[in-house]
Amino acid sequence: MHRALLVSEILLEIFIHVNKILDPHALILSYREMSLARKSFAALARTCKPFHEPAMDLLWAELDGMGPMLGCVMRLHPIIYRSGSSAYFRRFEGVKPLSEHEACQFLRHAGRVRSLQILYNDHFPVLSVLPIATCMFPRLLSLSTDQDLNRYLHLFLSPTLRHCSLPVIHPDLKSVATRCAALEDLSIKSSLKSREADRQVLYDSIRLCKRLVTLACPLLNWTAWEHLSNLPTLLTLEIWDDSAGSLDWHNINFALFLNVTRLSFHTRTSTYIVAVMPHLEFPSLNQFEMEVHYLPWAEAEPLFHALSRCKTLSHIDIYSKRKVQDLLGGSFTPIRQSLCFTQLRTLRFNFPCSCINLDNDLLLEAMSSWPHIRTLEFKDPQALQATVTLRGLFAALRRCPRLHTLDMPVDLVDIDIDPAAESFQDTSLQNLILTSSDITDAEAVARIIFLVLPSVDRVIPPTNHGYERSYDVCLEVQKHLESYRASAVLGQHITGAALQT
Repeated sequence: MHRALLVSEILLEIFIHVNKILDPHALILSYREMSLARKSFAALARTCKPFHEPAMDLLWAELDGMGPMLGCVMRLHPIIYRSGSSAYFRRFEGVKPLSEHEACQFLRHAGRVRSLQILYNDHFPVLSVLPIATCMFPRLLSLSTDQDLNRYLHLFLSPTLRHCSLPVIHPDLKSVATRCAALEDLSIKSSLKSREADRQVLYDSIRLCKRLVTLACPLLNWTAWEHLSNLPTLLTLEIWDDSAGSLDWHNINFALFLNVTRLSFHTRTSTYIVAVMPHLEFPSLNQFEMEVHYLPWAEAEPLFHALSRCKTLSHIDIYSKRKVQDLLGGSFTPIRQSLCFTQLRTLRFNFPCSCINLDNDLLLEAMSSWPHIRTLEFKDPQALQATVTLRGLFAALRRCPRLHTLDMPVDLVDIDIDPAAESFQDTSLQNLILTSSDITDAEAVARIIFLVLPSVDRVIPPTNHGYERSYDVCLEVQKHLESYRASAVLGQHITGAALQT
């Protein structure tokens, strides 16, 4: 063996490179492929003594389930790996708890585990022998589960834990904050209606967290908001609705979040968001995302007014699942209210109604206000007729030389340009998504794309529910576009007439 392999730092770099190649999280792999990755590290561990420790550390570093550790117990090994089945799909009904000796076998490699995802909780009764003060994974950095850990949460609370994702507010959530002083990422995306007692546990637990960088949780009260505003480490905040209802925001002071760069709301209605936003300041906010079931424009206007104070916004994504109320007046549209965000790189509006009110003039004004825009999406599955024409679109594209992705309703029925006579070419646009656009002549549209938008080599059909009408015609446009490009590669001259196939 080469002397270089005896240097632990070099050996670790080689193994990390192997780990990247075999990383089961890099791609969606089959169980067989994931098993092959684990077998590769197991083989390296058996190769020689210098390889053993670093290979074993990487072999056990990330676990999707408790199965491999339970497989270390001789009595449970046949149950776990019977007929080659994955441990994750086995049940433990009637299996006796571990003995003290078996507990040692189970914990043999626990100190190597750094990331753990718990897929099932039916094996927990087997672990009842472990004392209540036991932390099974002393070096654990990340814990993720969609299972209720019930009274077994303490087994996973390592003092090194930095990332914790739980499905609901755990009754002993405060122990996470007290026992895991290094906690940086806490996620509780509850989909169940919480009791008042549960919400109080959440508020009390958050106030015990001193180093949070990312927080995702149900609706907060004002005391929790105030605590978070005093956390200089906090960068990302996500609020998930658990139907707790709105809170009283009258007669309260501003909370200043100096370092928060991303704010996200996922709620049933916009009432809570509209209530809280006027009382919060985000001088460094870069990303704002909101997903609601229903967005009345009577509430949208104060929301945009509150957002207008965030001059650093470069990413806005607003999605309403249900039909939005009609606008109170033509002067208020989500696009016009967004013209003040001159640093925008990404803007996505998805509203299931004809409320965008976008035409050639407004699009030109918008593009002139967003010189740095790279992604622009205006989706409307119920749009009756697009009012932006191709001439208006190309005039607007001249104002945004960095636009990379475009998805918006365009009138592709009444074509108002002659592509052969068009001197303008946009070479930055690469992704064109014709979600809400009606097309009657797929070949003519493909020819325009080929001549005016040469960097667009693929027309992306819609995949969302509600856009089925556009799917087949987009595939037809793509077919013609590929024909044009193939002809160009063969050296054929593209004239004003359509290609003959």
